[in-house]
This record gives sequence, structure tokens and C-alpha cells, in this order.
Amino acid sequence: MSDVEIRPPRPEEYAAAGEVTVQAYDADGHLVAGIGYDVELRDVARRVQQAEVLVAVDETGEVLGTVTVVRPESDYAEVSRPGELEFRMLAVAPSARGRGIGEALTRAVLDRARALGARRVVLSSQEGMRSAHRLYERLGFTRLAERDWQVLPHITLIAYQIDV
Repeated sequence: MSDVEIRPPRPEEYAAAGEVTVQAYDADGHLVAGIGYDVELRDVARRVQQAEVLVAVDETGEVLGTVTVVRPESDYAEVSRPGELEFRMLAVAPSARGRGIGEALTRAVLDRARALGARRVVLSSQEGMRSAHRLYERLGFTRLAERDWQVLPHITLIAYQIDV
């Protein structure tokens, strides 16, 4: 991973980070038509105002992946509580998969949680995001079933946690 840098995005990279996120969700069939989530996924400029966004870029500056780091009780918080850090919208460009970028971004979130003094990192994920679930479980995340919730009657999000 020495050829990939993880850092906050620059303003000129916001559009690319948003597109990578939409492409990743769409490639895996996780965008539901008609609910407008693609608009939220693209809006990196708004996310950087309300949360912390990280990108993975290669040596040419191409955005390969992104994740949004969320504090409890912020506008983007879904399942976090005081003392926890949450992450959302982990995405890797379909063309960059298999290079460890998702793992590197997740580890960066864990490092950020430690730096902020959080005791736990939590997240919620669509039931069908099986490859993401395998990554989380391989890194030591465990299910947090009591925080599972439904966005819409047909979309259930399942929660995971890891102590840091």
C-alpha cells in the first residue's frame, strides 16, 4: 500500500470522491432507485463540513476510495453513542478493488478513533454488503445486532462494532 496515500480530500477532489462512492455502491447493486441516496453520496463538500472525510489516492492523485468518519450526535451519525466513533460510506472504486484499499481506509478510521480517545468504532451496513462484512469481521469487528435498524421497510442496516 506504499503507492496509496490516505488523507482528507482537497476541494478539487470532492467530485471525484463523490463519483467513486456512487460507482462503488452502484456496481454492487446497493443504490435503490428513487430514494436519492446517490445525491447524498456525491455531496462530499457537505460531508466535509459536518464530518471527516478521508480518501485513498494513488501516486498520480487518482481517488481510489473514500470513507466518512462521524462523531456521535452529528448530522451523519446513525448508530454511534458518546465515546464511540462511527464510519459510513466506505467505498472503493470498482477498478481499484483487490488492492487492500478498503482495509487501509478502515484501519485509518480505527487510528483516528484512537487519536480522538474513542473507546469503540461502530458502523451500519446494508445486509447485502457481504464483501464489506467479510472485511469488518476479518479486522475483528463483531455484530451489534441491538442497533440494527431499517432505513425503509425494505432496507435493513446491520450494525458492527470493534473496541479500540
